[in-house]
Amino acid sequence: MSKVKNSHASRVYLSQLMQPEHANYFGNVHGGWIMKLADEAGALACMRHAQMRVVTVAVDSVTFREPIKIGDLVTFTAEVTYTGRTSLEAEVQVTAENPISGERTHTNTAYLVYVALDEDNRPAPVPQLVVESEAEQARFKQAQIRQQRRIQKNA
Repeated sequence: MSKVKNSHASRVYLSQLMQPEHANYFGNVHGGWIMKLADEAGALACMRHAQMRVVTVAVDSVTFREPIKIGDLVTFTAEVTYTGRTSLEAEVQVTAENPISGERTHTNTAYLVYVALDEDNRPAPVPQLVVESEAEQARFKQAQIRQQRRIQKNA
């Protein structure tokens, strides 16, 4: 296993057509369903990076900007934005697309934290994230700030 990896190596796309069973009382897609799929996409990105199992330890933030409608094709784009010794943060971008008109809407962004596990279910070291572009450096710096805030909050 490589000791360092870039975020592109972890990128995962997960798409699903929203059906009536995904609706909330108001007829839009239930936020809990979107959070479940965001967690799956984030976990897959982290597993791809770590090349081992991961478990969710925190949902740092989820901001719902726009409702998602039944019939929308929702795409979750996830990639690793931060690595600690055994922890990883994934950013998940959520986009809803009307498959008939082609209109796309960025509906929300989520930041989730995972810990890699070895075969004995103990936290295991992960490859460090290499940041290459200025945009990746800025994103990594913001992830470090979120990680420090999580540590302080739980101290």
